[in-house]
Amino acid sequence: MPFVPLLHAEWIKIRTLRSLLGALAAVLVVTVAFSAVTAARADRSDPLYSVFFGVSLGQVAAVVFGALAVSGEYGGGALRLTLAAVPDRTRWFAAKAVAVALPVLAVGLLTGLATVAVGGATAGLTWAEGLRGVVGCALYLTLMALLAAGLAAVLRSGVGTLGLLIPFLLIVSFVVGDLASGAVGYLPDRAGQLALHSAPGGPLGPWTGLAVTALWAGAALGAGAWCVRRRDA
Repeated sequence: MPFVPLLHAEWIKIRTLRSLLGALAAVLVVTVAFSAVTAARADRSDPLYSVFFGVSLGQVAAVVFGALAVSGEYGGGALRLTLAAVPDRTRWFAAKAVAVALPVLAVGLLTGLATVAVGGATAGLTWAEGLRGVVGCALYLTLMALLAAGLAAVLRSGVGTLGLLIPFLLIVSFVVGDLASGAVGYLPDRAGQLALHSAPGGPLGPWTGLAVTALWAGAALGAGAWCVRRRDA
């Protein structure tokens, strides 16, 4: 099957599942709602992060979307039916990854624009900071969704993936980050969110931080693709 029709088929799967559409909506609603609260109390030393603080919670919805979009294939023998129609497993998994990335990227851009519209003026963001925040927000959320999608293919479980990633994002990363330095800055969430800081410190900048997160996502997708090729459906 050519790639474009395959991608279209994967998009149909996503848009017909309410849980996935709900997760996409939650990315927007949660991020903007929490950012509106923190922007009203903006930290003048880092106004950009004050405006985009809600991404720390909105990313959970992006992770849920990526994990469920892939793990749903492993329930009820759905993957066997999919691979019967598309024997090329690598092509199928690539289409799945693109079908996960594109809607999250679109929602991420919309989320970034809405967040700047709600809190940018209050926090006193410059035009350049606002633009970086919008682009950084969209790319970061997309990469985190892809990281979850890759892990879901490895673990073959949405529950297992979320049980691993959500505590890590909400608890472990913050605790470890407060107790240590150096290598902690290269964790996927820590590195990627540097794009949402006005003046990130340390060896990584806004875009190199996103590049580190992209490496994490790429490694997860690579491991997921290997598992899809090697394991029985």
